[in-house]
Amino acid sequence: MPARARTQSTDFFHSGFHSSVTRREFLRACATGVCAFSLLSSLGFPHSTYAQIVQQGLVKTAPARWYTRLEKGVVQCGLCPRRCRVSNGKRGYCEVRENREGEYLSLVYGNPAAIHLDPIEKKPFFHVLPASGSFSLATAGCNLHCKFCQNWEISQARPEEIYSYEVPPDMVVRQARAMGARSVAYTYTEPTVFYEFMVDTARLVAEAGLLNVMHSNGFINPAPLEELCPLLDAANIDLKGFSESFYRELCEGEQAPVLESLKILKRKRVHLEITNLLIPTRNDDMAMIRGMSRWIRVELGADTPLHLTRFYPLYKLKSLPPTPVYTLVQARAAALAEGLQYVYIGNVPGHEGANTFCPHCGRMIIQRAGFMVVENKVQRGTCAYCGAPIAGIWE
Repeated sequence: MPARARTQSTDFFHSGFHSSVTRREFLRACATGVCAFSLLSSLGFPHSTYAQIVQQGLVKTAPARWYTRLEKGVVQCGLCPRRCRVSNGKRGYCEVRENREGEYLSLVYGNPAAIHLDPIEKKPFFHVLPASGSFSLATAGCNLHCKFCQNWEISQARPEEIYSYEVPPDMVVRQARAMGARSVAYTYTEPTVFYEFMVDTARLVAEAGLLNVMHSNGFINPAPLEELCPLLDAANIDLKGFSESFYRELCEGEQAPVLESLKILKRKRVHLEITNLLIPTRNDDMAMIRGMSRWIRVELGADTPLHLTRFYPLYKLKSLPPTPVYTLVQARAAALAEGLQYVYIGNVPGHEGANTFCPHCGRMIIQRAGFMVVENKVQRGTCAYCGAPIAGIWE
């Protein structure tokens, strides 16, 4: 049955982040959780004339890169630690890779389900080109099943179950440049499952002089990650909890491969930031936070930014309350006490913990309101007050 199609104007914007929004209007919007870019749009920020055809059930295939043929037409995926064995006509755990007569195919090559121009801070990256736009995309599928997923409508879906756009790699680059984005972000769902699309796009993005950034769960095998690293400028990895039991019970995954991914990214000199969503009664124990922070300092470096993010009831964890702000404050204090230099509180608009402080002189060097940068005192990668180096990508 042919895919249904309809014309849908996307949330694309022209370059040039300027508008008549007052600071008071922006701060009020941030306090109510309104995305900065949505606010600018509603108050007259110019839209791109670009429009795409969005189709339900759009499937675009490409040969998978990482798999092995076994006996009797079975293939074994080598992309993530699950190493799924897939019979003819079946799919892997992620639901976006299929065995067709012994050929393993990606079903999500160039058919993203989400495309937006976001502030880079939304990824979140707080140490990468502050206040710049990041052309962000995602396809259906994921290789984990987190009970607290905020994008479960597409991450836990097959591509034929949702609406998607036909956007091949070269079009991603053209639109990113046309809209003034300084980076392309592979985000929202798990980029590992659209690996082939990401790699081919990333090569063109790098050639165009833009950054490649990724927000990932880190649940990927070492070899494909090492192949990807030369194309990556920055990665934000969800370290979902600092225990194997948390990963098993709430994510249907494992922690050890994620820790290994973090070490590989650090070794390959990819700028690294970490997000830890604090879920009440599940991973918010202060001893766990201290242990995680200590591991980050020893294995990755004290200058690795850590985002401690507030949980809100979603998906299969609607019975739990939002994370108390005081828990986030305690966790931030514990992480700083363990020697981490940049620890942030996320999903709490207006909180001081969203600002960046120089680890040498203690002065505030980046002030944020929601996803908006209010003031930036980082000059050529150093603190404007004392000259100390600040980890990140600033130019």
